[in-house]
Amino acid sequence: MALATRTDKRPHKRPSLISILWTSTVGKKTIMAVSGLIMLGYLVAHMYGNLKIFFGLTAFNGYAHWLRTLGEPVLHAEWALWIVRLLLVAAVVLHGVCAYQLSRRDRAARPVAYAHRRRRASYATRTMRWGGIILALFIVWHILDLTTGTVHPGFRPGDPYQNVVDTFSTWYGNAIYLVAMLALGLHVRHGFWSAAQTLGAGSATRDRVLRAAADLLALVLTAGFIAIPVAVMTGLVN
Repeated sequence: MALATRTDKRPHKRPSLISILWTSTVGKKTIMAVSGLIMLGYLVAHMYGNLKIFFGLTAFNGYAHWLRTLGEPVLHAEWALWIVRLLLVAAVVLHGVCAYQLSRRDRAARPVAYAHRRRRASYATRTMRWGGIILALFIVWHILDLTTGTVHPGFRPGDPYQNVVDTFSTWYGNAIYLVAMLALGLHVRHGFWSAAQTLGAGSATRDRVLRAAADLLALVLTAGFIAIPVAVMTGLVN
């Protein structure tokens, strides 16, 4: 007499939304799009704050002090600033990890190289990977230079205006910043367009508007950030 086989009738556990997002290609692209838009929002606010340097030492240092007291008395000093920092760190890490994993998947899908190497993408698209690496290295340097003062000779705690002027009074400070901001412009131009497509904002009628918005954002951010070292180099800010 044959033994009856036992059938497991327990319901299979459905994967969570987070698991689906993290394991699927579409999910990783969505994470990249959302994290990229978070960083873009920060960049716009950061550029606006940086441009206060043109209104003088009191305005710039006052703005820096306000950032540290934001949310008081509901929040303790610097709590709001740390919340923003942690959100940005999470966005940067998720963006970078997903970009790396998607790149690996793309290479694995094409184990054999094309017989004829042709440039099929724009300059910005071809340089997204290196641009991301440049920006990641710049973020580390920027924090060590103007936040902690680790690599900043003569760093003055509580005097961000003078620290900015000191940084852009050196050739290497200007060189690092200018290269990074050019990479940022290319990254934003392509990244904004890609994020819009991933999130379903693109269409036959909206594509032209989205491309124009991507170009404008990249131009404004690049010009806004570069304006500060140029102003220091030319003596407009000193």
